[in-house]
Amino acid sequence: MTGSGEGWLSDGLDVPGADFGFWASGVDYIAGWREARESADRLNRALLSVGFELSVVRAVASTNEDGQGVVRLAAWPGAVDRLAALLEARADGDGGAA
Repeated sequence: MTGSGEGWLSDGLDVPGADFGFWASGVDYIAGWREARESADRLNRALLSVGFELSVVRAVASTNEDGQGVVRLAAWPGAVDRLAALLEARADGDGGAA
């Protein structure tokens, strides 16, 4: 879900990239980031499928200090409110079952 280039990551939502913070020698950050990237791409496809624009809400792959994959949600508050309403409606509609 990267679009035509990596510039989509900085189109208004300031999100630190993988080069943010300190890296420890010997930690495999790439493996964790790849796993997070797959999950972030899946969530971004789902967000697009329900009408969100990735310029207002998107999942971003990252890692923690131990190299474990982390998916962060970067969004404007209005988009988060809309996403929360969709999730709440889904939970109310079927008793919260996933």
